[in-house]
Amino acid sequence: MSITTKRGDRGETCLYWGGNVSKDSARIEANGMLDELSSFLGLLKSVVHRKRTKIILTGLQKDLLLIGAEIATKTNFLHKLKKRITPKDIRRLEEHVADLEKDLHFRSFALGGENLVASGFDLARVLARKLERCTVTLTKKRMLKNPNILVYLNRLSDLLYLLACNHQRCSRKNK
Repeated sequence: MSITTKRGDRGETCLYWGGNVSKDSARIEANGMLDELSSFLGLLKSVVHRKRTKIILTGLQKDLLLIGAEIATKTNFLHKLKKRITPKDIRRLEEHVADLEKDLHFRSFALGGENLVASGFDLARVLARKLERCTVTLTKKRMLKNPNILVYLNRLSDLLYLLACNHQRCSRKNK
């Protein structure tokens, strides 16, 4: 079976549970941003050395798949999704944030570029913020019903910021 369906050759694509949309629709744009972010988290996962960070990144990628499925599903088919982002997922991110905040001795913004990993987390944070803005648009257009997604993405950018800070601080210690 080929991955080439030839159905997208005219600038349209299928949604998850049915329906066609233009490839420049807000849903597809959001899923493209989500794919960028998830791919970048995968790149980070391949270069970080800490097992704890790799586990966090894998969990984030799995959550982004859930968000992507929800974005790609028309609201009248949401009941068909087996799992969606919930307050429990948000609490997990908040626990990671709290753990990382304990390790940091400063609370101000820092210039990026300390090292490759920290810079990668900074870029991932920017991508998460971009995706967050796009999901605000989807929410305003009533194409996204789950309010937990916006909260999740907001916490995600906080977590990515702290991971960048954590990797900068650690590189300073080792110098």
